[in-house]
Amino acid sequence: MKLNVLCIGDIVGRPGRSVIADKLKPLIKNLNIDCVIANAENAAGGSGLTPQIYAKLLRYGVNLITLGDHTYRKRDIVQTLETEENIARPANMSEFASGRYFGIYKTAKGPTVGVISLIGRLFMKPADCPYNVIDKILPQIQQQADVIFVDFHAEATSEKIAMGYHLDGRVCCCFGTHTHVVTADEKILRKGTAYITDIGMTGSHDSVIGRGVENVLKAFRTQMPLPFDIATGDVKMSAILVTVDSNSKQAERIERVMVNADGRDDTACYDSDDGKPEYFNNF
Repeated sequence: MKLNVLCIGDIVGRPGRSVIADKLKPLIKNLNIDCVIANAENAAGGSGLTPQIYAKLLRYGVNLITLGDHTYRKRDIVQTLETEENIARPANMSEFASGRYFGIYKTAKGPTVGVISLIGRLFMKPADCPYNVIDKILPQIQQQADVIFVDFHAEATSEKIAMGYHLDGRVCCCFGTHTHVVTADEKILRKGTAYITDIGMTGSHDSVIGRGVENVLKAFRTQMPLPFDIATGDVKMSAILVTVDSNSKQAERIERVMVNADGRDDTACYDSDDGKPEYFNNF
């Protein structure tokens, strides 16, 4: 059975949440999306996630939520992590850390989608080996999910690309998050796994990775500590749309999707088959 899965890149603050609230449900309808996965580790004020925002994202149409290095920035999310089945903290954090190794969602069509969150180790805080951890977890999630997606929340492109090849043919899709800058390397690897190094950011694109330009630039130039406020201009939703076969466990198509909050005509979905943009207007 064919499933269309939308994976949304890092939701940053109120602007990111607002574009999800306004545009996601029409997008689901127009693109026949069966499951929505979103990285929400920056959804609360740009760092962390709260139970209230978690509930809002589900109402907006998100089905599965992944997190990253800011998983525990808002401590009241811990109970949600321990009780809900559709939210996953990075599996290669300490085995004693709160939360589930993977999230599970049963689609209306019947097949179940599972998502695993991993965190990188290059230029990041200490974590267990993501390659060893994913090898241990896959047999567990394969018993519960028909199709499996992996969110590799990492800084280094080399580390993400290596993970894509490590998982090729073993999961339906391996996508990267964390850098907030979309990459143009979406592809289906040799053994049938869809891959992209980074989905990009859902939030203000007139910014420095979601933060106000002026203070970030001043901090770089002066090396002085300054508050990095959430930017509000040129808000976009960055995502990928992946079509998978629940029987073969392989991806058939991966496309980049970008939706402008203001409905401008330059909103485009980039088809990896021919490299030409297909325009989706007024979502």
